[in-house]
Amino acid sequence: MTLIYCPDEPTPALTAREVCQVLRDAIFGRRTMIRACAQTWDELYAGMFMIDVEGWSMTIFNDCEELDYRGGCVSPDGRRWSFDSGDRFGTDPIA
Repeated sequence: MTLIYCPDEPTPALTAREVCQVLRDAIFGRRTMIRACAQTWDELYAGMFMIDVEGWSMTIFNDCEELDYRGGCVSPDGRRWSFDSGDRFGTDPIA
């Protein structure tokens, strides 16, 4: 399925479900995930860690060497999703 956007209309947002599926694909080896920041996971004790999953730019919060939550995501087509602490339960793709 190809999405075509009209330049006069805002780009639709990503959903948590779409982000979750990309992460699942990476975990099961169906997509390639690479580090997109200078620091390694071990060097960054707490803070945002950036990854790339085949063009999907993602930020994950490392809280004392544990995955805490997703910070945000930008898809290859420019759509965006970001974690909001007010989101309803179950909408964090890391969870």
